[in-house]
Amino acid sequence: MSEEKHIKTLTSIRSTGSRLDVEDHEVDLQQVISNALSIGEVGQSLSDSQKQIILRRLNFDGLLSLDDLPVSASFMIEKIERLSISESLQILKESLTLHSEDVNIPTQDMQLLEDLIKQAPHDLEETDTIHEKIAIQFNSKEEKSFGSSEKINDGTPVAASFVDLEFGNYYSIIDWNLQVRLEAALIAYHSPYPEVRSVTDPYDDPNLPVETFRVYILGLVWTAIGAFINQFFAERQPSISLSSAVVQLFLYPSGKLLERILPKYKVKIWKYTIDLNPGPYNHKEQILATIFYSVSGGVSYASYNIHVQKMERFYNNQWADFGYQILLMLSTNFLGFGFAGIMRKFAIYPITSIWPSILPTLALNKALMQPERKENINGWTISRYYFFFSVFGFSFFYNWIPTYLFNALSYFNWMTWISPDNFNLTAITGSIYGLGLNPIPTFDWNILNFNGALVYPFYSQVNQYIGSLIGFVVIIGLFWSNNNWSAYIPINTSSLYSQRGTRYSVKSIVNERSLFDQAKYEVVGPPYYSAANLVLYGSFFAIYPFAIVYEVFMNYKPMWKALSGLGKSLKNFRRSTYEGFNDPHTTMMRRYSEVPDWVFIVVLVISIIFAILCVKLYPAETPVWGIFFAAAINFCFLIPLTAIYSTTGFQFGLNVLVELIVGYALPGNGLALNFIKAFGYNINGQAQNYISDQKMGHYLKIPPRAMFRCQLISVFITSFIGLGVINFQINNNKDYCEPTNRQKFTCPSSTVFYNASILWGVIGPKKVFNGIYPVLQYCFLIGFLAAFPCIAFKKFGPKRITKYFQPTLIIGGMLIYAPYNLSYYTGGLYLSIAFMFYLKKYFLSWWEKYNFVLSGAMDAGVAFSAIIIFFAVQYNDRSISWWGNDVVWGGIEGGLGQQTLLDAAVDAPDGYFGLRQGHYP
Repeated sequence: MSEEKHIKTLTSIRSTGSRLDVEDHEVDLQQVISNALSIGEVGQSLSDSQKQIILRRLNFDGLLSLDDLPVSASFMIEKIERLSISESLQILKESLTLHSEDVNIPTQDMQLLEDLIKQAPHDLEETDTIHEKIAIQFNSKEEKSFGSSEKINDGTPVAASFVDLEFGNYYSIIDWNLQVRLEAALIAYHSPYPEVRSVTDPYDDPNLPVETFRVYILGLVWTAIGAFINQFFAERQPSISLSSAVVQLFLYPSGKLLERILPKYKVKIWKYTIDLNPGPYNHKEQILATIFYSVSGGVSYASYNIHVQKMERFYNNQWADFGYQILLMLSTNFLGFGFAGIMRKFAIYPITSIWPSILPTLALNKALMQPERKENINGWTISRYYFFFSVFGFSFFYNWIPTYLFNALSYFNWMTWISPDNFNLTAITGSIYGLGLNPIPTFDWNILNFNGALVYPFYSQVNQYIGSLIGFVVIIGLFWSNNNWSAYIPINTSSLYSQRGTRYSVKSIVNERSLFDQAKYEVVGPPYYSAANLVLYGSFFAIYPFAIVYEVFMNYKPMWKALSGLGKSLKNFRRSTYEGFNDPHTTMMRRYSEVPDWVFIVVLVISIIFAILCVKLYPAETPVWGIFFAAAINFCFLIPLTAIYSTTGFQFGLNVLVELIVGYALPGNGLALNFIKAFGYNINGQAQNYISDQKMGHYLKIPPRAMFRCQLISVFITSFIGLGVINFQINNNKDYCEPTNRQKFTCPSSTVFYNASILWGVIGPKKVFNGIYPVLQYCFLIGFLAAFPCIAFKKFGPKRITKYFQPTLIIGGMLIYAPYNLSYYTGGLYLSIAFMFYLKKYFLSWWEKYNFVLSGAMDAGVAFSAIIIFFAVQYNDRSISWWGNDVVWGGIEGGLGQQTLLDAAVDAPDGYFGLRQGHYP
């Protein structure tokens, strides 16, 4: 490279020298990529052994050539070289304080920071000049320089030829002067989390085109397609959806196609100039188009309201016309959008909010869009790109086996095959009927990855599994002791049962208007829960107060800081929302104009107005205060729930809590419960969905205003398309939502929604729990009180244990039952041990490069093949009957023979169990 180009390239990396300046984190990608830097051209004041240590710490020690460094390697070496010792120590000390209780930071990383601080010279000057710093750097033994043309062609990594045997791993301190700056640079310019470093870059190029004409074409087209498919198949059992992972695969070739066919022409509209084809399709455009789709890629929760209200077999509210529907849909969707903007200070800007759920999407984006240098990592030389498509192809074809050809590999309930009619054996080990205690439960990725085995942290998986084991024991105790008559009901069902052991029919206790009929109720009696359902609801009631007390107490400082910042922003609209956040990703985002808090508040107010119009213009039987109640309860719970979700990947909604409170406040009113529940649940769910997408944009440096516009347009379009599909199906699909529907459109979700409205709204929780299950009321108190010993143990217990002790997740593990079971967690735990613990700890380079790509590729292959399988062999049933498909459903697992421990007709007094007639609550 010419000296002039060399200087220009290095200049595009070097900038102000202050890590708090935006320019210090920026590069000119085109300049750096087109003029490759060799190892000898960067960090020229560093010795060869020091560069070797840096490459190993950055997991670039497997590079097959060092004359064309990855941009991130060149960037980090330059930043490490220029950091001063005193500033580095300050960064490390601040990080230790900030992350002292951070369970996502590897223990060995924290120990390394402590050791580096302890070994700091006592007479070190607070400020050292660049010349003094360079002098310190040269204290290391000088070695021959890496040649710019040096290359090993036999597959041996270049860095391996310079391995210092004393440097067995980078947690050994062999060069304090270098390593203190290296660790500080990782924190100040990249991320302290290995999983975040693996899918993000430590720099930004603000000159890359982002909000382009291509993005809007791709976003609009694929959002329309996805909204139609997802809503059309949402009420099919099993449902089918077009996930963002699959759409991301289509976006990439679509974007490259537009790059080739769109004219290189600029269109001027008013004072704006639109470049139809601004050069190569880049990774920022790809992720913005993905966000455009994913923010509304699911099904709006309000769709269940519309099904239940509009359809004749449910409430048959013919007054729920399109005007009501659009007001309901827009208000529920955008209310969550407004909350998401307010929650930025809690869940996006804090560096501790890593959002594990979005990491595979970022890994896929990196694999598809960003070029790689050839590496040899533990013998693996395949690039992320080819690795992704290899795994995708395997997943696509393999999924046909457990899904269609050999169902026994999906529900591998092999222990029940020994004796299919053995009730006790099936109740304990059954994958379909029972509690799923099975050491080898499945070979189906859909079940193996039920809890994000390669995504969520290892400690999260372990804590939840411990909770599921506790729930397992409690269910067994309840069932075999016939506590609350649970032995008369199948052990792990989510359905309601009558006192005679049959499925509870809600129509048997309501009048022609679907309102509660006391006379019918006195004849039929109340519904009863299974043992698993009792544990599920008890855990739900306990986790709400527990999460509030525990999370607020443990995180009160950052929460108070964010609330204070929100208050200041409301007082001063000109105040930057970035203020108070100095991590590298937020620092880079300062380059882009933010969306003011008042904009989100306006969206919030408009959404509430739409909701009020719903209940004032239509006979929704819902008081206006119910809308504000839903907003208030979400404001209280959204902070701790989002804090849990953003750090652990564990998520739970407010639906049960809202049902309970509304059921007490408005007994006998199923319509009001449905309406308020839609807001109570959807605000939380939608807000977390929007926030996670905003965090994705935060990691890849997408301008916030561009993201805001895309999200706003996406939700608006999806709302109308979804409503069109719903009304088309209701009016044109024969036997829609009927159990006999031949195309499997039986509406399982809407049916559950309807049943819940009857149980909690028409009958009301006062009747259900005050008379039948009074102990469940005390679960709120139990959860509240349990938080205090857990807080004490977390604060004063042995650090090696308390660091990974997450009691909220333990309670959350008990929520898996009715209808899921242990078989959905066990296989995923094995994968988590292998990938999230062992490989992450001992083969970090491999893990950082391939782990999230593997997870995303498996998900994409399964989703894509599921669509093909549906249209090819399931839409018109072409199932194959043979032992491998039939053995799964043999005996009790298939609904044959004994289904309960006790038979109501034989074992219960007077032929029915439960409360005696005439004494119903």
